[in-house]
Amino acid sequence: MNGATLTADAMALPLQSELLPEGLNVSFKLLPAILVIGMMVTFLAAGFLYKVADSDDMWVAGRSIGNVENGMAIGANWMSAASYLGMAALIALSGVYGLAFVVGWTTGYFILLIFLAAQMRRFGKYTAPDFVGDRFNSDTARAIAAVTTFLIGFVYALGQARGMGLVGLYILGDPGIPGLTGYQAMMIVFMVITIAYLSLSGMLGATKNMVLQYVILIGAFLVGLLVTGWTAGFSTVLPQLEYGMLISELSAEFSAPFAGGSYYLWIATCFSLIFGTCGLPHVLVRFYTVENERVARWSTVWGLFFICLLYLSAPAFAAFGTALYGSEIGAVYGDPGMSSAAGDVIVVLAAQLAGLPSWLVGIVAAGGIAAAVATTAGLFIAASSAISHDIYATIINEDATQRQQVLVGRLSIIAIGALSIVFALDPQQPVAALVSFAFSLAAIVLFPMFFLGLWWENTNRQGALSGMVVGLIVWFIPMFNEGNFGLINDGAGWGIDAIATWMPAIGSGLIGVPIVFAVTIVVSLLTDEPPEETKMLVRQCHSPDPMDRDVTAAEIVAQKREDRVTSDDD
Repeated sequence: MNGATLTADAMALPLQSELLPEGLNVSFKLLPAILVIGMMVTFLAAGFLYKVADSDDMWVAGRSIGNVENGMAIGANWMSAASYLGMAALIALSGVYGLAFVVGWTTGYFILLIFLAAQMRRFGKYTAPDFVGDRFNSDTARAIAAVTTFLIGFVYALGQARGMGLVGLYILGDPGIPGLTGYQAMMIVFMVITIAYLSLSGMLGATKNMVLQYVILIGAFLVGLLVTGWTAGFSTVLPQLEYGMLISELSAEFSAPFAGGSYYLWIATCFSLIFGTCGLPHVLVRFYTVENERVARWSTVWGLFFICLLYLSAPAFAAFGTALYGSEIGAVYGDPGMSSAAGDVIVVLAAQLAGLPSWLVGIVAAGGIAAAVATTAGLFIAASSAISHDIYATIINEDATQRQQVLVGRLSIIAIGALSIVFALDPQQPVAALVSFAFSLAAIVLFPMFFLGLWWENTNRQGALSGMVVGLIVWFIPMFNEGNFGLINDGAGWGIDAIATWMPAIGSGLIGVPIVFAVTIVVSLLTDEPPEETKMLVRQCHSPDPMDRDVTAAEIVAQKREDRVTSDDD
């Protein structure tokens, strides 16, 4: 199965309220509603309590976050609706192919730990575009990185908005707002609340909320999995291991290798997700919120541990949900089979079909909202900082005051939130597919800049600019080919089979990343080397000498150069 077939047939259905989904009890549920409303009020209160007034707290939480706290924030920031809901959905709908998401979304953190976490922290800036602009001495590169960051945040947030709407409809029911489906009304409500608390709190409040959100989402997921497996007779105390006994009872579409996607598509998807993880601005900015590079490394270790608690459990939930759907509702595969809307809430659906009380099913659903809100927070902070700090304060108005930067940042959060709401009213792809497009973009355009910028001191401005421009072109080609923006051929795209097969949008990084690396390296070799000061900056990122919390690599290099001049004068 090629990428176009996967996203268009197995995964994508126009979202209509009646598709949410067959067999799911969509109605107002008192106890889950109290829990969700209380959760959202708490997020708003934390936003007000940690209300920020300066850019340091707004973008990097004053560099005051500890390793365990940051690890939990990484976990919440990372485990979006795509992880909580979408991963189990992909495994349920696509079988073994869906495991590419488990592998890809965890393996990337090992690369972050070894090659990027400590080095990024030693560089010591506010944002990912900040790194690109300063490392390659180019405001144009900074602007391209900022626009890419905004685009990643927008595409990624669409998946979160869809998850909020689907789960919110399950818990609160259809409010009956004229002109809006129940899904649309719930999506708008939860997105507006998220935008409101982020506009107040910035990164500091978002981090404090992410810790709480992680506790809610992981508790809800693990308790739901354990009780579902026990009640349905699938497992006892270790569903992550015991679900394997179900495999022989499930259809070949679930258990046969690559029945839901070709071997090449599995590799391409996995590759894009691994290196997309290493290029996501809202992930990399977490390394700037800690005191030093040692804390950055340990944050990554803790984050990977917290993430694995859910990722090792999602396949079990998918197996339980698939088995229960087949026995209680109808055929999972074929025509009509399970819809993508049902798949996107398979975690909630499995808990309900297992006969759990509605309040407990509601708790499982509430975890999905917490996951979506936490990731949306990280995305919007990264996107707004790209606009406020990297474009407004660095390029447009270099004399901008702290108050002006924070104001522009808040307006940027509102802008990207409004844009996401509009496009999420009728998303054409399920949660995990929407998110995977953002990963491909991060892998192709940003990861090569981060890796080469930190590990090859001869990477220069011309190479970076060439690589990023080529990367954007390469990413857009499969997106337009598959009609993912709805702008080409009435949404059908170009429909070129060769592109759909060998460079699917969901796994375009496999082709795109090597192309961008090659272009960047070749152009750098054919043009002038970067200044010596830039090379010293790269070396400082690998220095074994400890650095103070508020000191950047650029400041240390400047001090070394000043000391050298003074010594020469003496």
